Amino acid sequence: MDINEIIPYARNARHNKKAIPAVADSIRQFGLRGQIVLESRENPVIVTGHTRVEACKSLGWKEIPDENIAYCDGLTEDEIKAYRIADNKTGEISTWNISMLKSEVKSIGKLDMSKFGCDFKSKDLPSGAHILNNNHGWNMDICNRDDCTGAYELPPLEPCDVKPHDLISFNFCKTAIDFNCGVHFCIDDYQFERVWNEPHKYVDLLKKFECVVCPDFSVYIDMPYPMKLWNIYRSRALGFFWQSKGLKVVPNVTWSDASSFPYCFDSLPQGETIFISTVGVTRDKEARAGAVAGFGKALEATKPKRVLLLGDALDVDFGDIEVCNYKPSSFKRG
Repeated sequence: MDINEIIPYARNARHNKKAIPAVADSIRQFGLRGQIVLESRENPVIVTGHTRVEACKSLGWKEIPDENIAYCDGLTEDEIKAYRIADNKTGEISTWNISMLKSEVKSIGKLDMSKFGCDFKSKDLPSGAHILNNNHGWNMDICNRDDCTGAYELPPLEPCDVKPHDLISFNFCKTAIDFNCGVHFCIDDYQFERVWNEPHKYVDLLKKFECVVCPDFSVYIDMPYPMKLWNIYRSRALGFFWQSKGLKVVPNVTWSDASSFPYCFDSLPQGETIFISTVGVTRDKEARAGAVAGFGKALEATKPKRVLLLGDALDVDFGDIEVCNYKPSSFKRG
């Protein structure tokens, strides 16, 4: 079939551009082995194979061999749409056995597998470390872009209805005797950065407690915008991950100044329990003013039925919202 007669699907939701060079290298090295599926002979719109077609075009191909083309004979319009999505999504379910992949790639003679995303030949790092370190370093295994939502692509959190008897800070978790309480992270960032570095390590520990608050990574007023957004992302990503492991997770609603409201309050669940801390803002006039200004926006964005408040209420009118006040010094509810 003439390659120019093949029509890309106008509503293709899959982003393929970055994969085209690698697929072209694969076709050049091994030939076109897979099939390109079209809706019908009369309507040759691509169902699966957009990347293969673009890769063939980049290689200068004028035609696609007939044996590499299949059609959706017998499928309804809705079934074709569903197949188009399913063909891509089902491949995302699979995961890699990294050690086996590493061994398999090392066993392949002189073929350069880095073209296919397997850069396992670094002089400085062991085989497979580039991909493995990247995935772990950015915690792509606990949350990735497909999981995210909203204008700022933040990890979503499910609403949580919980009213802990008490709250303790994370740095007391390992020595805790009474687990009938929640865990917060309103301490210096360096004391819980390890939770981001090794998120899987602390799941069993945190599961012992009644609930856990999303980590309070700093969003200081004088921090650059990308740093503040990154810290909001990290807090939500860990909360998203913990919920996937069965923990009760309370959203930590935090902000710096008015410029931070759009992303700090984006994609938060509504109607249940949230956590807010005023620790450290009462002694600084600018911080206090920012906290008071943000309270109204935070409550408007989340419409909570309950606020777990660590610190002073700052004369905020909570209306009919239930407020559970915890004192930072003793972590006892007031």
